[in-house]
Amino acid sequence: MTKTRVLASLIMAPVAIAAVLLLSTPWIVALSAVLFLAGLWEWFRLAEIEDGLARGILLLANLLLMVALVWASSTDSSGSLVLFKLLTVVGVIWWLLAMLWLRHSGFASDHDTHARVIKLAAATASVIPAWCALALIHAGQPYGHRWLLIALAMIWAADSGAYFAGRRFGRHKLAPNISPNKTVEGLAGGVVAGVLLAVLAAPLAGAELAQLPLVALVALLAILFSVVGDLYESLLKRHVGAKDSGTMIPGHGGLLDRIDSVLAALPVFALGQIWLGF
Repeated sequence: MTKTRVLASLIMAPVAIAAVLLLSTPWIVALSAVLFLAGLWEWFRLAEIEDGLARGILLLANLLLMVALVWASSTDSSGSLVLFKLLTVVGVIWWLLAMLWLRHSGFASDHDTHARVIKLAAATASVIPAWCALALIHAGQPYGHRWLLIALAMIWAADSGAYFAGRRFGRHKLAPNISPNKTVEGLAGGVVAGVLLAVLAAPLAGAELAQLPLVALVALLAILFSVVGDLYESLLKRHVGAKDSGTMIPGHGGLLDRIDSVLAALPVFALGQIWLGF
């Protein structure tokens, strides 16, 4: 399984890097919409929506919301993407609320209609703002494509750093009731790896020396939020007794298993970048 996981990563990483660096913003927005909607399809399964037609209708509703956002933004002559920015803020607020959900892990776990509706709302509140944040980062001039790659690579580095630090030094459980394998030491290792990568790579995206502490701060917050995204998806899987969100990626499980951290981190990174101006 480990060899399969590594091989899949070696294939996916270069493709993702090439797409971010070489595609124009409209194309990367369209491609990311496809990927995020595929993750949303898996989320519907975790929300116990078993009927294919119901899933299809829900997926179409989210797609239409994306289309409406693009259409409304195309009519904005200032090019400010204000709706994308607004929804990015909504995303950050949602993940702050998700932290409370993690503290009360039994909430919406009773498999009834009420719980499903809440989880479906959470799906849209997670996916759409993250997609808006991705668009905002990539659209930034002149190095938006590089900043998006840094944001993604930072999350990947944090994930790898947490894995190796946790295996080597892990002693204290981070959230034993949700994800027993995660440790405080792994979290610390992931933070160090992710922040270090962001700070070292930021000058390649035009960041000045005086801005590097701001980059480090935003990277730190985004990585901490990425852990919230990872834990939240683990909570959803625990509610339904699932090991993975799907089987789309060999050795990795479902697509949602790969983007859960990204969904939570991108709105924070985009908002921090806009607010602090790097």
